[in-house]
Amino acid sequence: MQGISAIFLDDGGVMNDNALRSAGWQRLVGEFFVPILGGDQAAWAEANRVVFERILEFLTAGPQGQDYIKWWDDYQALWLREMAAFVGVAAPKDYAQCVELADEAAVYITQRVRAAYPGATDAVHAIHGMGIELFTASGERSLELDGYLTGMGIRSCFRTLYGPDLVNQAKDGPEYYSRLFWHANVEPKSALVVDDNVLAVAWARIVGAKTCLISASPPEHAPVDLVIPSLAELPSVIKDHR
Repeated sequence: MQGISAIFLDDGGVMNDNALRSAGWQRLVGEFFVPILGGDQAAWAEANRVVFERILEFLTAGPQGQDYIKWWDDYQALWLREMAAFVGVAAPKDYAQCVELADEAAVYITQRVRAAYPGATDAVHAIHGMGIELFTASGERSLELDGYLTGMGIRSCFRTLYGPDLVNQAKDGPEYYSRLFWHANVEPKSALVVDDNVLAVAWARIVGAKTCLISASPPEHAPVDLVIPSLAELPSVIKDHR
């Protein structure tokens, strides 16, 4: 922890529980779309579940060298059109309108989902209070991150919310972290990257950052500097090592 002046936090799996968040999306998606496109909330909830599974291959494959922002817009349009077809209502015919409406839905839903891990919010406030600069380093876009962290009441603790859209690079290798540190004007050696994914922390370490893996059962010989079971433990670790 010596010399750390900036911490880059992943979101899903570190600050928020993805399983709880998925349930929140299913509950809220109809609340947003019913007044605009029609249908009923139960149908939209089921559509969100079914369509996400149906197009998961598109999402997990990633942009594969394409422009990230265009690839994500394509995903957004596909997601909305597939859900509307499942519910039996008409989505906007115009591609740009589909993307815009999907983004509006994301803003509405992310601000209302409650999926924070126990102690995560307090941990962020505590680290911020130590004078350490906070950033995200997530596979989610900055728009969604803004909603989630606003809903948690911790948005003001972060300087910049990094997702792939801000650096036009998917979170799929060391280049993602190189672009983050360059954009944030942070020396990698003074940064700590916190993630629940062993590959992600390995990529961050390649470019010179210190790393912390969030895991209750880490693999042996994980290529990380620190392993803790939850983000709630991080403030005390920082204090002990300062």
